[in-house]
Amino acid sequence: MPEIHAFRGIRYDLGHVGALGDVVAPPYDVIGPEEQEALYRRHPNNVVRLILNRMEPSDDDEVNNRYTRAARLLRRWRADGVLFTEADPALYVYHQVFEHQGASYTRRGFMARMRISPFGEGLVFPHEETMPGPKMDRLMLMTTCKANLSQIFGLYPDPKTEAQRRLDEAVAGQMPLEATDRLGVAHRLWPVTDIDVIADVAAAMGPKPVFVADGHHRYETACLYREHQRQAGMTPDHGANFVLTMFVAMEDPGLIVLPTHRLFPGVPELTAGELAARLGERFTCAPAGEGPEKAEAVWEEIETRDDQGTLGLYTAQDRRWTLATVTPAGRARMAEIAKDHHPEWRELGVALLHRLVMDDCLAAAGGGPSESSQPAAEETASAASAANGTPSPSPSQELPRPEYVHRLDDVVAGLRSGAFPLAALVMPATVEHVRTLSLMGERMPAKSTYFFPKLASGLVINPLE
Repeated sequence: MPEIHAFRGIRYDLGHVGALGDVVAPPYDVIGPEEQEALYRRHPNNVVRLILNRMEPSDDDEVNNRYTRAARLLRRWRADGVLFTEADPALYVYHQVFEHQGASYTRRGFMARMRISPFGEGLVFPHEETMPGPKMDRLMLMTTCKANLSQIFGLYPDPKTEAQRRLDEAVAGQMPLEATDRLGVAHRLWPVTDIDVIADVAAAMGPKPVFVADGHHRYETACLYREHQRQAGMTPDHGANFVLTMFVAMEDPGLIVLPTHRLFPGVPELTAGELAARLGERFTCAPAGEGPEKAEAVWEEIETRDDQGTLGLYTAQDRRWTLATVTPAGRARMAEIAKDHHPEWRELGVALLHRLVMDDCLAAAGGGPSESSQPAAEETASAASAANGTPSPSPSQELPRPEYVHRLDDVVAGLRSGAFPLAALVMPATVEHVRTLSLMGERMPAKSTYFFPKLASGLVINPLE
């Protein structure tokens, strides 16, 4: 069962840093070079200097690199009082207030330490594949800093909202710590140290499974770090046995999953007619408009249909959009080429796109294997590689990884750049897909889900020593 513990978190002293919004940052893997530089300029104590320290020309492999600099900064900030340690063990109620499509939402959750259990051995379940490159990057940072600098994002079933209701009652009427990010999302935090409340929440969470929504690499990194510490003879209560986790009920009305669209570089250019010929009897193809700016209308049609089997495909050669809907023949072919997966996995839009369209129908056009035949990256590969300076390993160099974008404006801008011969608009997997497929032991292709908004790094740090 998931074992939930309060902990003495490390937090910013606002008397030293001023506004909390100046020192928090998005998760490391979605920070590109421009935003990294902007966060560096925003405040000398911004958490980006810990989670994604800049690479310097003088870096070496041992004593002077971005990992060792982050560790030195963490020690210095603690010594100087920029960061302080909570006086008593706490759970941290964490609300995110945000706007989406003209409506206001609040996503409610809480942060705690969760005892680690390797995937497949307990009630913590993954839903996406991971790669060794990002795990090694995070392991080096965790080893030098000896802390969870960012939380993973876990979902748990709680139809009666027992755990969250108990916490929200405990903080009712109290002023939160608040930070507003560049997207206008308000991040609100309340430490809860009442031992009765903590005991009630731990008891409510005990029998529930936890599904990793975001942070697969960080979770697996925590497992690796624990194994290293076990070899050194750590005790059962050592901090390395736990990982900082944000828990959100699957029934929470503020839980929103956005799509992740694909822009494909380096694939052969096709016209809409050539695309339809390649897809053959596996898809029905209908013209859906001309020009990048039609992306919004195409997406509206896909959302209206609410069908995982409908994709919006753009061919730059003739600047045309095609609505492609999988046919019974296509599903039969998918069952043949993805027989190692459950039928529910084969129904996903992202699985159809990468396994049936890119790997099968378009492979003959010289595209080569796509990401679905390779281990998938946890978070945006292009931003992570550029910002981290760590190239993502790829078993096949025949087809560059797609660029992942969430906003239709970014789809349009990417297509107008002329850098992408092909684009795809695809439905996201749902929370229920996450639950069902995770319990089956399946892992989805990369970027099957995008839980909006992202959690903020820098609200609380979990020390491991």
